[in-house]
Amino acid sequence: MADKKAQAPEKEAKKKGGKLKLIIILVLVLAVLGGGGFAAWKFYLQPKLAGDAAAGHEASAEGETAAAGKAEGEKKDAAAPATGGQLVTLDAFVVNLSDPMGRRYLKTTMDVEVADAAAAAALTAAMPKVKDTLLLLLSSKTFEEISSMDRKIELKNQIVERLNQILGKGKVRNVYFTEFVVQ
Repeated sequence: MADKKAQAPEKEAKKKGGKLKLIIILVLVLAVLGGGGFAAWKFYLQPKLAGDAAAGHEASAEGETAAAGKAEGEKKDAAAPATGGQLVTLDAFVVNLSDPMGRRYLKTTMDVEVADAAAAAALTAAMPKVKDTLLLLLSSKTFEEISSMDRKIELKNQIVERLNQILGKGKVRNVYFTEFVVQ
């Protein structure tokens, strides 16, 4: 009888230890799943949300600029040509970078500023050529070739140059990256 009483606290200690292990395992599993969810949010949703916020900011800035331009335009001669261009948003590009290990890729979205509505229509009509040209250009770059600010500006100039080769000189004025993620 004394043996049974001595074994009872031992069994109770094993049960508590088992429950503690189960709780620790559950906490670790939840932490791993939470980290994965955070990583997914950080990579997929945050750039889109930032892009939406930037688009809203650009729209309000364009509205303010248009209002200021209208006020100035009333002061200037009516025969002066308009200097503002149109923006055409391109689909997102996802390409493997030309790195030796082949493990990095670039995801970018851009807006192209064109001279006028005719240039915007020409850009839209030539979209298969534009996509092909940009995919070849972007996939030829290495991480080092796009990692610094100077290199990104150089890439923007190369894109403008290539698009002007397709559409005609002077049609494309600038390229604006609205999303630029390297992983």
